[in-house]
Amino acid sequence: MSPKTGAILRIIAIILVGLTAAFTLLGGVGTTCVAFNAEKYGRAFAMFVSYKPTYQLFVYVSLAAGIAGLAAAFAMLRGYKWAYWGAIIIVLVSLAVAAVHMYYSSTLKGVSFFATPPENMRFYASVITLLFLLLLRLPGIWQWANFTLPWRGRGSASAAGGLTAFVAGVITITTPLWAGAPHMLDGYNLVNVLQVPLTVVGWGLVLAGLSLLVLASLGVSGEQMVWAIRRRACPALQAER
Repeated sequence: MSPKTGAILRIIAIILVGLTAAFTLLGGVGTTCVAFNAEKYGRAFAMFVSYKPTYQLFVYVSLAAGIAGLAAAFAMLRGYKWAYWGAIIIVLVSLAVAAVHMYYSSTLKGVSFFATPPENMRFYASVITLLFLLLLRLPGIWQWANFTLPWRGRGSASAAGGLTAFVAGVITITTPLWAGAPHMLDGYNLVNVLQVPLTVVGWGLVLAGLSLLVLASLGVSGEQMVWAIRRRACPALQAER
């Protein structure tokens, strides 16, 4: 295996961890309707009323795991020593919460364990991410895919961050499409209640991702970009470096 292939595997891993974090955060936000307001939606959500404390726990753990997942993706990008095992632990937590959530939802609704969108999307993303991260530890792969290794080029880290932000943005924007089915009430998609923040955050991530990809194509590193911004904001730094 070549260093280039190892770098590509690292980028894929970062993207997968970022996607899992995005699904986990969106899952936590989306569960708030059941966790805190199930009684307001009539018979459609009546079966969840007695389990509101449980679903509130799903919300808190999901939000914490999602934020931690974003931190892990950033740590992988920066090459911190704890990044890999930190990502493994966070993905395991996300997978466990998704599985328990799916069990409760499938039991209360009387449907198949796997017929519980959108939580099953988070479950699948977590499984794929976990398997890929474990794959990197195989002999002959880890020596090239170790996240503490330096990036091959100046723009490699920017490319990884850009792709992660872009894909996470697309997932956020399209949330009403893949998460809408179980949130229909009298023909209205309850996910649309969050349409404005989902659109703003989603397009913000897409634009940020595209910007980072442009910088990567120009060979500009994240450190160079941050330094340029700081130098613009503080003329006193012009004399340095």
